[in-house]
Amino acid sequence: MLHFYYTMTPVLEILLIGLFLNYVLSFFWNTRTIDIMIGLLIFLTVFVVSGWLNLPVIHRLMALLSSVAAIGLIIIFQPELRVALSRLSIKGKRYKEITEFDKFLDQLSSSVYRLADKKTGALIAIENEDSLEEFSLKAIILNANFSSELLESIFTTTTPLHDGAVIIRDLTIVAASVILPLAEDVRIAKSLGTRHRAAVGVSRLTDALLIVVSEELGKVSIARDGIITRGVKIDRFKGIVRSVFNPPVRKTMKTRFNIRGWIKK
Repeated sequence: MLHFYYTMTPVLEILLIGLFLNYVLSFFWNTRTIDIMIGLLIFLTVFVVSGWLNLPVIHRLMALLSSVAAIGLIIIFQPELRVALSRLSIKGKRYKEITEFDKFLDQLSSSVYRLADKKTGALIAIENEDSLEEFSLKAIILNANFSSELLESIFTTTTPLHDGAVIIRDLTIVAASVILPLAEDVRIAKSLGTRHRAAVGVSRLTDALLIVVSEELGKVSIARDGIITRGVKIDRFKGIVRSVFNPPVRKTMKTRFNIRGWIKK
């Protein structure tokens, strides 16, 4: 048994060193830092060769420079080392996901309240667990990455897509100019406009979160579970969205923000 262990030890060491080098080089490949890595390999090669060829002056000089080079490499590679350590840390991955969610929420909030300041009407449906595919199939399919600029440009009154709703799934604007079913309650129909009635109607049929910007009053409303809250301020807006889509700690981490995945947990 010991003989087998001592025989396999070199193979195991080579395998571990190979995995380590592959992990390290993955941060530097196709970047300017790879030139420094190549220079470091050349330096080490000269250091080893000078020892083999018995060149004491060059070998001694390389040994003195190596201590200085070690400190310099830590300073030069500080950003890459920080990224590498964050990837090894569960906390780092968790922080990355929360940061991505916060970025999405900040962009969404800024866009919604800029539209409200301009009194530009808007209707946004954020998909949760229940699919909104049946509504998006009858609209203009975009499947574009979410951005505040794109969202605001869609609702600009001079564009052909402004009339109707926008469906957002994860970090994707799935469709625009979506026609949503209206709430059939007569009492609601008398007190609310078309966008608000559509928001209430869809929130009764699905668990989606509906955001409405009134073009008459420039106020923001949120509908969920058949209940609409009007005149929502930006701080409360963020709180409501966060309470619905707040990401819990997950066993498997993904690189992409997934609302439905978080809610299922």
